[in-house]
Amino acid sequence: CGGGGMLAGIATFLKTVHPHVKVIGVEAADAAGMTRSIEENEVVTLDHVGIFADGAAVKRVGDLTFELCKDLVDEMVLVDSDEICQAIRDAYYDTRTILEPAGALGMAGVTKYVRTSTASAQNYAVICSGANMDFNQLRFISDRAESSEKLVAIQIPEIPGAFKQLYYDLAYCNVKNTPRSITEFSYRFSDDSSAYIILSFGITGLEDASTVLKLLKIKGYEVQDLGDNEMAKLHARYLGGGRATLDDEVLYRFEFPERPGALEDFLNFMSDEERAVPYNVTMFHYRNRGSLENSVLVGMQISKENKEGLESFLDQLGFTFFEETENLVYKQFLCHAGDSEQPPVIKRSSSRFY
Repeated sequence: CGGGGMLAGIATFLKTVHPHVKVIGVEAADAAGMTRSIEENEVVTLDHVGIFADGAAVKRVGDLTFELCKDLVDEMVLVDSDEICQAIRDAYYDTRTILEPAGALGMAGVTKYVRTSTASAQNYAVICSGANMDFNQLRFISDRAESSEKLVAIQIPEIPGAFKQLYYDLAYCNVKNTPRSITEFSYRFSDDSSAYIILSFGITGLEDASTVLKLLKIKGYEVQDLGDNEMAKLHARYLGGGRATLDDEVLYRFEFPERPGALEDFLNFMSDEERAVPYNVTMFHYRNRGSLENSVLVGMQISKENKEGLESFLDQLGFTFFEETENLVYKQFLCHAGDSEQPPVIKRSSSRFY
């Protein structure tokens, strides 16, 4: 909505020519100057406004536009940043055009209105005005637009097999018993009793997400929905769990093709007791970013005498892997083993696993 000029003009025209047409204004929830003003029946000056939808971010709407909107606009709808990002994504999928956040307010508003109102069999017209997209915003928009995944925190017991069991309980947590995609998995060892994991999984909608969370709780998992947790979405999911003091920990990074079932195949191989040497997983980080190949970072606690056997075991995996135990970032941020500037040791298997 911004200062209200476009909304006031459209409302004036439509209510003159087609008075039966309902006019609905849309504002960002953190820049709701017109909504507040209409509610209080006077122009309100906001203390501060969010700048994500900067093309419509004003602290004070116009006096004339307020008078017109107050009398002619039927409703106002507020949308948050995630809903705006989803609208930008939907517009791109439908038209292959990229709207700026302010330009996608109408799309976000009509989507929310249809979802939350009782109206049916109606025709909607949306004005999408603005394509002044800052390229640097696209990464944020892509992450926050992903309404087809749910971000959660889960606590599991720190015992052998619990990690793989969680994967299967989640991946096949649906009525049809078909695999559900796991799009993000972040774990770092903290103590011997419990493991705390941040993960994302694919959903078909809000009802599906609610069903999965209920089923996981029935299975005994402690689950926290992080969908509305800004700190988790913006920061915690990327922090990796911090430092751990562990003897004989090694770190490997694996690359594998991003195809359905690839992560499951990787977990099955890594837990194959007949081929694997004794080790304990102490770190696991995976994020599906839509690329042809993806990366998994795995920390393992293994005795020195079994280290050679571990690499022989990994050679059978079929994925390219890199040892990162001497990586400077690992030493400084993820363990208490001192500093190093050694480059990663690259290990390439003789065949690829597809």
